[in-house]
Amino acid sequence: MFAVYAAEQQYRHDTWSRDREHAILASIRERRTAAAVRRPARVIARPQRVAWARPIGLHVSEHDPAVCAVA
Repeated sequence: MFAVYAAEQQYRHDTWSRDREHAILASIRERRTAAAVRRPARVIARPQRVAWARPIGLHVSEHDPAVCAVA
């Protein structure tokens, strides 16, 4: 009889846990859709591409005296 009682308790616990997880996931989905509706789409401008390749780690500064402007 104890095995039957334990199985029933385990079933109730699993059912409660599953229902709780489904409720949490549903609320997350609702919040995401509500946030997506409220927020307008942002347009991010792409940075200008340069015509020449630059080594990785090289940062060109406008104030660097070694950089020459070529017209």
